Amino acid sequence: MTELSSHLSATADAYDAVAVRYAELPRGDLDARSPDREVLAAFAELVRTGDAGPVAELGCGPGPVTAHLRDLGLDVFGVDLSPVMIDLAREAYPDLRFEVGSMDALDLAGGTLAGIVCWYSVIHAPPGDVPSYLAEFRRVLAPGGHLLLAFFESEGEPVTAFDHKVTTAFRWPIDGLAELAGEAGFAEVGRMLREPGEGERFRQGRLLMRKGERPS
Repeated sequence: MTELSSHLSATADAYDAVAVRYAELPRGDLDARSPDREVLAAFAELVRTGDAGPVAELGCGPGPVTAHLRDLGLDVFGVDLSPVMIDLAREAYPDLRFEVGSMDALDLAGGTLAGIVCWYSVIHAPPGDVPSYLAEFRRVLAPGGHLLLAFFESEGEPVTAFDHKVTTAFRWPIDGLAELAGEAGFAEVGRMLREPGEGERFRQGRLLMRKGERPS
């Protein structure tokens, strides 16, 4: 892995410090009654019906979403900045591949992935850095590959920083994030907004996109 910026190093350190407690938190998004499962299932179906290829969960944490994607029939691996998170993921799911790495500089050849899932993992990126993340996602996706972003939605406000329990994070207007993705060469397939559930503070956004023609 290349040397991390100060921001990425601070994010990795923050997640290292809370990794064990984080891994023990309940996962409402993977509960059988959660609409988030339907979003993940739709992503998996699109990937399965396209050209076969691996899927990366970027910012995988201790690995439950990666494992869920495996159970949906995908050839999936996880990447995370936090070495402690990766150790926990490898311990919990020894049959899956997990690697330490950064979303802005993936150790992958261009056009090798059929899909990418970023499940609340771009939320810590400073807003000005998000276009470079999207460009990297586009680089490693095969033509027609799919990208799924999950994030906290800003409910009509511009991009807004908030006091995430681990480290500073940002809420995005769903239209603004979709526009950035379009500028990076992604075509929107679908979106979902859901209101906060029990114990949640903010509305949740999901964007499902496909790698399109190179932006002009």
